[in-house]
Amino acid sequence: MPRTRVHVVSDVHGNTGALAKAGEGADALICLGDLVLFLDYADHSRGIFPDLFGVDNADLIVELRTARRFDEARELGRRLWSELAVDRETAIESAVRRQYAEMFAAFPTPTYATYGNVDIPRLWPEYARPGTTVLDGERIELGGLVFGFVGGGLRTPMRTPYEISDEEYAAKVEALGDVDVLCSHIPPDVPELTYDTVARRFERGSRALLDAVRRTRPRYALFGHVHQPLARRMRVGATECVNVGHFAATGRPWALEW
Repeated sequence: MPRTRVHVVSDVHGNTGALAKAGEGADALICLGDLVLFLDYADHSRGIFPDLFGVDNADLIVELRTARRFDEARELGRRLWSELAVDRETAIESAVRRQYAEMFAAFPTPTYATYGNVDIPRLWPEYARPGTTVLDGERIELGGLVFGFVGGGLRTPMRTPYEISDEEYAAKVEALGDVDVLCSHIPPDVPELTYDTVARRFERGSRALLDAVRRTRPRYALFGHVHQPLARRMRVGATECVNVGHFAATGRPWALEW
């Protein structure tokens, strides 16, 4: 029986060069979102924010957010946006469109993709080419296995573009039913999987994902979102939970073969 191999990436954040090569040697590429680079916490000169407001302001907002001084960070953001010559939505959408044009052009065929919390879903239909299938609360079959996809993130003080309520997120998880591979941007709500060791904070994981893992027992639960997790993989019951990696930094996809 022929073997099937897929490569999985998440948190691409503008790494277009590596993305163009991510499908090499695989039958398909799966992307778990966060294509947009708003601000690179490792290199404050990269992203939409420093392009608009300069590296010094990027340094400052990273410092405030890392210290969890979110009110001060939001106030800084409000002041900077108020001083800009164009309105916030126009400036962000223009920059995101430039990034999406490059990244969707880099996707190999076939690619199966879902949204991250920093993505803007309403723009994706304009850039997704015929070889790219966008899935959210939906399933596909690859090589005899059923893959289910849940995009976006849950609401946080960061207020990133695609954060939704716990109830809306849980409904998308429920719509999948039983799958062999559960694909999402954020992890199940397990402390070892949600804690970022560099940011020194817990990111939001999904209780609905964790409940689905325990109830339906998929072979794998694949996700990203947490860039430097305490645990990159661990077993929850019968399911191997895997953070597929911070692709923006590594440029390497995670491979699944069966």
